[in-house]
Amino acid sequence: MNQARRENRTHSNDINADISSASHIPSADIMAIPTHIITGFLGVGKTTAILNFIATKPANERWAVLVNEFGEVGVDRALMQGQTSPQQKPRIAIREVPGGCMCCSAGLPMQIALNQLLKEVKPHRLLIEPTGLGHPKEVLQMLSNPHYRKILSLQKTVTLVDARQLFDPRYINHETFNQQIAIADLVVGNKHDSYQERDCQALKTYVKKIGRANAKVIFATHGVIAPDEFDGLTEAYLKLEKSPHVPHVPHAPHAYRSSKTTSVSERALPQTGRLKAVNQGEGFQSAGWRFSPNHRFDRQKVISFLVNLDVERVKAVFITEDGIFGYNQTADGLTEIELDECVESRIEFIAKVIDAKIETQLLALLSAQ
Repeated sequence: MNQARRENRTHSNDINADISSASHIPSADIMAIPTHIITGFLGVGKTTAILNFIATKPANERWAVLVNEFGEVGVDRALMQGQTSPQQKPRIAIREVPGGCMCCSAGLPMQIALNQLLKEVKPHRLLIEPTGLGHPKEVLQMLSNPHYRKILSLQKTVTLVDARQLFDPRYINHETFNQQIAIADLVVGNKHDSYQERDCQALKTYVKKIGRANAKVIFATHGVIAPDEFDGLTEAYLKLEKSPHVPHVPHAPHAYRSSKTTSVSERALPQTGRLKAVNQGEGFQSAGWRFSPNHRFDRQKVISFLVNLDVERVKAVFITEDGIFGYNQTADGLTEIELDECVESRIEFIAKVIDAKIETQLLALLSAQ
């Protein structure tokens, strides 16, 4: 903790310079950018909903996505880029903030990434996806900074929820799960096709109990949400303007990696061609690996391995002998998507406790060289 504070002080001038330069971008280029916070707990389908929203982007607009991951290696960017249509790719900029909640440690990781996106891309629309274990109240508080008020137009805060989880104490007793619902202007009961009748009513009742008075509840399947549901100023932001001091929600801090320190997701791979990183917080652990493209995986072994894992969440991009494939595992099972591009294989596991044998099992998936 003291080390993180020392780093924050050491690089405060750099961060202030970044914030200042972002705030002085000419208004003709960047002003009142519609900005959407799309949140929800682990595995609820946030990335899929964002990809569906991106598919509606007008051809002449530039959009930017700031995605936050609990794990250290960063997988979402590769998954998003691999699924974005060739026509959209040139006008979609994706930036990651891996390694825990991006609003931790005074919000420095988020500010750096956000300022870079704003200056380099000058987007017509900005989408922000906090980690499923993140703190949306603090993200809103960071975006209420006077510098950003001149640039961003905060739209409805959208929270995706799997209504079936409302019958599981692990979720309804988790502070972050409840905070995500409490801060939302729009609550989306995703995976609606898997619900029973009681699930829909349970979500409406729960939102009425802990959510905002004017929060709207809708239902969606596979993250398909009408684009106009995202638009409209967030009521939470309007309240922040009147009383900007959002009550602090205690959480375990994550070490801040300064702008001059290369993160695990960007570090050059060692000669072995693989790199491991771990993280923990909010009652969960993560373990992630990066593999150089020279490491090819056996696709059938990968699938067999993933479907038998006892973890909360898996996201991965594997370069296999059969092509490039993205994997997403939640409580509903494993999905596989063929991707059109990938720089390297990346794998992230999230669980209450990561099995120490998982690395040995992962290495056994490599094809014979």
